[in-house]
Amino acid sequence: MAKVFAITNQKGGVGKTTTAINLSASLAATKRKVLVVDLDPQGNATMGSGIDKNELERSVYEVITNRCHTNEAVQYSESCHYDLLPANGDLTAAEVELMNIKMKEHRLRYALAEVKNNYDYIFIDCPPSLNMLTVNALSAADGVIIPMQCEYYALEGLAALLNTVENVSKILNPKLMVEGVLRTMYDPRNSLTKDVSQELITHFGDTVYHTVIPRNVRLAEAPSFGVPVLTHDKQSAGAMAYLALAGEIINRHNNGPSAVPTA
Repeated sequence: MAKVFAITNQKGGVGKTTTAINLSASLAATKRKVLVVDLDPQGNATMGSGIDKNELERSVYEVITNRCHTNEAVQYSESCHYDLLPANGDLTAAEVELMNIKMKEHRLRYALAEVKNNYDYIFIDCPPSLNMLTVNALSAADGVIIPMQCEYYALEGLAALLNTVENVSKILNPKLMVEGVLRTMYDPRNSLTKDVSQELITHFGDTVYHTVIPRNVRLAEAPSFGVPVLTHDKQSAGAMAYLALAGEIINRHNNGPSAVPTA
């Protein structure tokens, strides 16, 4: 049965979608079966996986509002070699519709239960806000992966996110853990980057991934081609970093969990 991870941070531009796509493609390259769930109405993970969000017949919106079964909306990404539960602007309507649905916080959990046995890993790309869609992701997940830049305001936002994760774990999903903190857009020449990085390690210990994701032009270019960086330039620093992260995650689960409770 799949390990389910929500990739989330309410701060935008920290590399959530980049991580969802490239970590998943890297794990797929190791012959793991992976599903990416695009839970952001912007549909960036969908487009970055080479699937046109404007031509979807079914999406995650239809799934969580009970208009179709999960496997009816899943598509295979030829460029990334993983399955995708896509999203587009229709998903914005789900926020309103879910308000009047019983067990609204668990709709994604029920949807993924239909397909969990088909995968080794499921990654949920969350929107950059702490809304009902994000709560659904946290309710469905085994763990939370938090991508973040090593800058002052990132630490400030992290406290709010951890508070949300703690509340969800108490009320909706007792098994929810912080699986890992991922340092993205990492520039070792910046002294603040190193200071914040050390603070993260001091606070979270081994939960901080050893792998850091560097600032990398090839990594930034890849989404415009609808491919992962592994396809765009497999020798690039970005591709190497996500392959290393995939290896680190595989090793963590082979050797037992390294996640920490939120409370």
